[in-house]
Amino acid sequence: MFGDMGKILKLMGKLKTELPALQERLASSEYRAISGNGAVTATVNGRLALIDLQLDPSLLPHSELATAVMEDLVKAAVAAAQKKAMDAAHKAMLELTGGEELPPGLEGML
Repeated sequence: MFGDMGKILKLMGKLKTELPALQERLASSEYRAISGNGAVTATVNGRLALIDLQLDPSLLPHSELATAVMEDLVKAAVAAAQKKAMDAAHKAMLELTGGEELPPGLEGML
């Protein structure tokens, strides 16, 4: 039991010293995803904020492309880019903790 507590305290000390740099590195990272065979490209940063959105100009003149379809393509691209950013944050946290999962309530630290 106390071995686990020592391990947790050591991990918390490591998180305290290394987490700010990790958070900054992730925040400055960019993750891009494409949907609709290249029709929509979304880019988010490591904090999941949408920082760029590109629509293929060839889509815009076609009136048969319904607004709902365009919205779905945009949502799909943004969701895929956000998932990439979340996966990268989780991987970085596992690297920081030596493969240990964080206790419940601490997983949102990034």
